[in-house]
Amino acid sequence: MNRRDFLKAACASSLVNMLGLHPNVWAYSNGKDDPAHPSKKLIVVLLRGGVDGLNVVAPYGDNRYKSLRPSIALSRSESGAPLLDLDGYFGLHPAMSPLISAWQNKTMAFVHDCGSPDPTRSHFDAQDYMESGVPGQKSVATGWLNRLVGQLPSKHSPVQAISVGPVLPRICSGPTTIATVSRAIAKSKSVMDRPVIASSFHDLYSGLNDDLGRAFNEGVAAHTAINEIMDTPDLPADQSSAESAMMARDPEMGREQKVANAGAPTPRAYNKFGTQLASLFRKDPTVQVAFVDFGGWDTHIRQGAGQGQLANHLTPLALGLSELIHGLGPLYKDTTIMVMSEFGRTAKENGNGGTDHGHGNVMWLLGGDIPGGKVYGRWGGLGSNNLHEDRDLPASTDFRTVIATVLTNHMNIAKPSLNIIFPDFQYPGSPFA
Repeated sequence: MNRRDFLKAACASSLVNMLGLHPNVWAYSNGKDDPAHPSKKLIVVLLRGGVDGLNVVAPYGDNRYKSLRPSIALSRSESGAPLLDLDGYFGLHPAMSPLISAWQNKTMAFVHDCGSPDPTRSHFDAQDYMESGVPGQKSVATGWLNRLVGQLPSKHSPVQAISVGPVLPRICSGPTTIATVSRAIAKSKSVMDRPVIASSFHDLYSGLNDDLGRAFNEGVAAHTAINEIMDTPDLPADQSSAESAMMARDPEMGREQKVANAGAPTPRAYNKFGTQLASLFRKDPTVQVAFVDFGGWDTHIRQGAGQGQLANHLTPLALGLSELIHGLGPLYKDTTIMVMSEFGRTAKENGNGGTDHGHGNVMWLLGGDIPGGKVYGRWGGLGSNNLHEDRDLPASTDFRTVIATVLTNHMNIAKPSLNIIFPDFQYPGSPFA
């Protein structure tokens, strides 16, 4: 790299930081949406830490469920927090009650025994594989959501794809433009909001007919667009006092939680995410794809049943998703929301009233194009011969199968493009059967 290229790269990086956004490549398409395929929306929610899918969508009809989980199993007769029946066999965690109407109107579904084919129980590796979309391979530099945005058959804009949070996550990394949006402020204030500085940079860069000039112009456009549509969420502390005290008493747990959370807040700490995301989508029709993540799901101790640590995280998450649905209004019928986690947890509770790192899990799907009101997946039950390594749910359905189905059925992605989004993956067809 020569001195001029180095300076350009350094300037571009500085511009990115000052604008509070993270444009990767500033490619802009002037094409128009195909009228036969109106713009569809996708929101991806990643729960970092391994949420316990067996207590989110509990197989209470399996006679092994209660015996494997004597203190944390959910029950329809539990006082104060009864299980919400779904189909006579599966039930929904009571903290998910804000979403039960989506199940009833058939815009919510679940895919059980779902996950990564890679058997790792490492938070770091499992999240990396789920975000890259290439399980078992650490050499893939880009994330599947970034590759998806590059394949969208619609017009690009500076805010077509957004990631909520201060740092662009692994799933969004790559050559396609994705803007980062702050969780905490209505307007992404930066030095570029000062008129004198903005004018000086405009004189320096706006007229350049190269990558740096395009980066500046589109960065300013994205920054301006975000500032116009952001609402201010009312944020409490990142962790409850109980969680903080627990981590202080157990330093090892605290270190693992930091790894598992990867900097993501707990749902309680970002309890206005639904309102904020709905505002972004509703006020700017060019916003098409969004990503948001939450930590706090590594429930090794005192997980609880209808009440407890898991319920304390599910409650604000479900409420936020409900607010997102209602905030989207008519856009909800053209939106799919996918909720996933890097792995599930052990079928049997441990000696600390919690669960340990597992394998298969449950994916949540909400939206107008979802064949809802059903729990899908190749469920085999909780018998020892049906469990992975005699301890975990198997990953009978590859998480990429679920995503690929949403992309083809909802986002109008051609099946050949799936080979780019998920290389070395053979799409077996829809799991919704």
